[in-house]
Amino acid sequence: MKANIGISEKNTQAVALILNQLLADEQVLFAKTRNYHWNIESPSFMELHKLYERLYTELAETIDEIAERVRKIGHYAEGRLADYLKLTNLQEGEYTNDQTTQIKSLLDDHETIIRGVRANIEKVEDEHKDTGTADFLTGVLKEHEEWAWFLRSYLK
Repeated sequence: MKANIGISEKNTQAVALILNQLLADEQVLFAKTRNYHWNIESPSFMELHKLYERLYTELAETIDEIAERVRKIGHYAEGRLADYLKLTNLQEGEYTNDQTTQIKSLLDDHETIIRGVRANIEKVEDEHKDTGTADFLTGVLKEHEEWAWFLRSYLK
């Protein structure tokens, strides 16, 4: 049964695509962060191992919330790896155990997501008339801004 929430089907479809693209970005970032958690080698090993664990744990919560938001507006959340790789704006990247390379890569990904979410907040609100999703995206934006700040603090 379709959601009857005061937003046209055309608009909810457009918003669902935006959310599924964000979901794909989050899934790729989750996998990359988990990979770095497993493979870090650094004098700061334990600190970074714990930081990466915190990041991927929080990303898992965000992923679930995004998928649930797609369902709340009456559409299906993408759930296949192949679909994520088609929709994502991020690159998986090469394997690395280097602290600086890992942190820069994660920072770049968080900032890519920040720019994308920021651009989509206005679009979702103004073009697609979905205030709830715009508000939701603002929360996601704030989370990524905080994570980017944490990562940026490791770089000189």
